[in-house]
This record gives sequence, structure tokens and C-alpha cells, in this order.
Amino acid sequence: MEDQMMQVLIAVLISTFIAVNSYRKNSLDVSGAFAGFFVMAVHLSVNYRFGAMLLAFFFTSSKLTKIGEERKRSVDADFKAGGQRNWIQVFSNSGIATILVIAYWKLKSSQDICLDSSESYIITSIVGGIIGHYSCSNGDTWSSELGVLSDEQPRLITTFKVVRRGTNGGITKAGLQAAAAAGSVIGLAFVVPGIFTKSCTNDSFMKQLLVIPLSALAGLAGSLIDSLLGATLQFSGFCSVRNKVVSKPGPTVKRISGLSILDNNGVNVVSILLTSMLTSVACLYIF
Repeated sequence: MEDQMMQVLIAVLISTFIAVNSYRKNSLDVSGAFAGFFVMAVHLSVNYRFGAMLLAFFFTSSKLTKIGEERKRSVDADFKAGGQRNWIQVFSNSGIATILVIAYWKLKSSQDICLDSSESYIITSIVGGIIGHYSCSNGDTWSSELGVLSDEQPRLITTFKVVRRGTNGGITKAGLQAAAAAGSVIGLAFVVPGIFTKSCTNDSFMKQLLVIPLSALAGLAGSLIDSLLGATLQFSGFCSVRNKVVSKPGPTVKRISGLSILDNNGVNVVSILLTSMLTSVACLYIF
């Protein structure tokens, strides 16, 4: 009990420091800082490995958002200096995982595990869902932030026709490679802390390493699903006044692709949900 209380205290202290620091650096606005504090505190209080995956996503995506800001400003109509995120963006990129983390806590408290479906199908699927969640979130962010900086012209995922930079559903080789790399980072964030927090048998430990390539595939799959949704259910058009690709129709906007059904946050939530489900099922077969 004392160990669990100490873990909660450490989680609150770390989450407070990161939320305040992120607000000061413009990575989060006030609402995003409060939402981020809550999400981080929950993850770290339940399991350090869940917290490690969240922090790997948050820190790497925040850093990449700030790379090439001037170039991104020239093509992104919704560009914000520092990539400042609000509470909606925080929960759209971490809400499903937070629900899964709470479900894990209700079933296992803060007890760590080695992935093994023979011991528990439910726990293995929940953890797989969390891994898939952050692999997708990280993969989509890396793909977007690095893909737009590539010299390669993006192609619409549904037609493979060349489209303007910033078009929803546009993909590049660099972006897809970045998505796979981003997923593998999440896998490492899950596996490495487990070396110190959970003692597995040799065979079981070696099998846990499969999380890394699985996460890489989840990052790539999540990016592709996100792009497919963006190309079909999210509007993209070129505004002749702003000379940029925009996500809302208007009198000066010529449609490029998609329908005005989902916005960017909606696309993120659906792609994360689908990738989490696929990764959860994959974990049941692999582990």
C-alpha cells in the first residue's frame, strides 16, 4: 500500500512539472496543461511503462512539431507556434488509452505483467490496445511533422495523384518511414522499463522484444488508416486568398479531396481506435 501511495505521489509530482513546463514552452495551452496533467498522472500512477509510452509520444512529437516551423507555417493554415495543444487535442490523442489504463488498474491494480495471453486474455488485449494507441498517435505525428518537410511531393493515398503539401490523406515515403520509426520508439518505451520493473522468464522476456516490431507495424498501420480517413472523410481544399490548403469549404476554396464529416481530432480518434483494436488482437495471437 505504501509503495502504491509513493508511486501516486511521484506520478503527481512528475505530471505537475511536465504540465507547467509544457505550458511555459507553448506546447500546451492552459486547458491542455490541465488535461495533460490528469492523463499523465493516471498513466504513471497505474504503471510506469504506460507512463513511459505516453511521455515518449509527448516529448518526441513536441520536439518534432518545432522543427522547420517556418516551412510548416507556409503550408499549414492551422499552424500554431510551438504546436500548442488544447484539451481536445490532448484527449483525442490519449483519451482511449486513459480509459484502457483505468480498466487495467481495476483488474490488476498497479501490478506489472509480462504479456502472456495464456495467463489473461483480457489484460493482454488491454495492454496491446495501449501499445497500439500510442504507436498510432506517434506514427501519425512523426509522419505529418517530418513528411511535410520532405522534398518529395505527397500523393493522395486513395488515388496516388500528386497533391499539395498539407492535403489530408497525402503520403510520402519519408512520412511512412517516420511512422514506422515512431512506432518502434513506443515499443522500446514499453520494453526497456520492463527490464527493471518486471521479472520474466528468459523465454518470456525474449518474446516481449516482439513488441518493438509490432509497434513499428502499428505506427505504420495507424498512419495509413489516418491518411485514408483524412482523404475520404476530412475536407481538403485550396484557398486562393490564403494560398494554402485548408480543412473547411468556403467561397474562395477549391475542393481537393474528402468530405466534411470528420475534423482532424475526429480522424485521430477513429484511427487510434481502429489501430488499438488491431494491435490488441495481434497481441493475443503473438503472446
